[in-house]
Amino acid sequence: MQRIMLRGKLHQARVTHAVLNYEGSCGIDLDLLDAAGILENEQIDIYNVETGDRFHTYAIAGERGSKMISLNGAAARKAAVGDRVIICAYGLFDESELAGHKPRLVYLDAQNNIARTGKDIPVQLT
Repeated sequence: MQRIMLRGKLHQARVTHAVLNYEGSCGIDLDLLDAAGILENEQIDIYNVETGDRFHTYAIAGERGSKMISLNGAAARKAAVGDRVIICAYGLFDESELAGHKPRLVYLDAQNNIARTGKDIPVQLT
C-alpha cells in the first residue's frame, strides 16, 4: 500500500504579489523552496488562512532572498497581498518508507523570514 504524506510545508507565509496576467503558478523565494524541500514545477497545495480557500498550483522559482510569495494567473484571484497562506507539498510513500519519514516544516514570520524549522507537528491538545 502507498500513502500520500506531507513532505514539506511553508507555514503562515505572507502573499507578497498577486499577478493576474502572469503564467499561472506560485513564485516562491528559492531560499524558502530549499528550506521546505519543494522543487520548481512541483505541485503544491495552498491554504488561505484568511478566507479558507484551498487550491492546487505549482511552484516556480522566485528571486533568492526576495521573501516572495507570488500568486499568479488564476491563483491571483485566490488571495490578496498580505494574506497568510500555508503552502504544502505531498509525496507518495511505500509502507516501508513511513517509519523514518519526517516532513520539512518551515515556520515564517510576517516578513517571510524563517522563524524556525521543525520535523514534528505537535500533538493537538483539547
